[in-house]
Amino acid sequence: MVSAPANNLKSPLRWAGSKRKLLPILERMWKSSDNKYIEAFAGSACLFFHLRPQEAVLNDANRELVAAYEVLAKHPLLLHETLQDMAPSSETYYRIRSADISGMDKFEAATRFFYLNRYCFNGIYRTNKDGAFNVPYASYKTGGVPGRDHWCKASDALNRAKLFSLDFEQVVLDNVGAGDFVYLDPPYAVSNRRVFIQYSANEFGLDDLRRLRSVMDYVDRAGATFVVSYALSKETATLTRGWHSMRTLAQRNIAGFSHHRRKAVEVLITNDAARLRQRNQ
Repeated sequence: MVSAPANNLKSPLRWAGSKRKLLPILERMWKSSDNKYIEAFAGSACLFFHLRPQEAVLNDANRELVAAYEVLAKHPLLLHETLQDMAPSSETYYRIRSADISGMDKFEAATRFFYLNRYCFNGIYRTNKDGAFNVPYASYKTGGVPGRDHWCKASDALNRAKLFSLDFEQVVLDNVGAGDFVYLDPPYAVSNRRVFIQYSANEFGLDDLRRLRSVMDYVDRAGATFVVSYALSKETATLTRGWHSMRTLAQRNIAGFSHHRRKAVEVLITNDAARLRQRNQ
């Protein structure tokens, strides 16, 4: 129930589709009087780490991601030291990427996840039809592993959150209450496939978009506030109808190379008109 700390924290993950560029707007839509923070499509959870709320629910369909967060919450220093000892090289990257994770314990799998995320191309999470991570090594500098202090602050934030890897509808309906803040940043669905590229076997299609609209209605009836971020498209009307919305520009980084990146229109939707006015204060 606290407002964003003066020294905001970046997510320890690189993540394609992250809303990091929208944080100056999104942070103003969170109020110090809000109760729980709920994020149903966490990904890098950049808004969560930026705000560091005292009570939170984080969910993502990516079980490897959630398991990695659980290890970071419990063993930040050991995880950091292990990652520091792993060479940021193409040879090491492909050796680790090809490793069979079925025989790894939770800590080893989390170490692999954070290493591949740090040094993969553009922070993309993508798997093949067999579920194996197949993103190539980044040929450009991605920056090193965040420092110990950063790692410990991220761990502290995660220890104040309940972590789930469930269907987005289930996690919201099971956890939302009056006065909560629900942030929904779903993948973009077009004709039951994603707009850009397929990141995993868990597709988000038009049926899911309609379920998302039902979740928004439920959150409103529960007396909580929702904020949805979604790319402007013909499907956006399903989410905006009857609610308050605004448009803003967001940089699309999926192309990977800076000269191919472009500005696209992002739509922010909420059931509280005051949140949209708050963004300008």
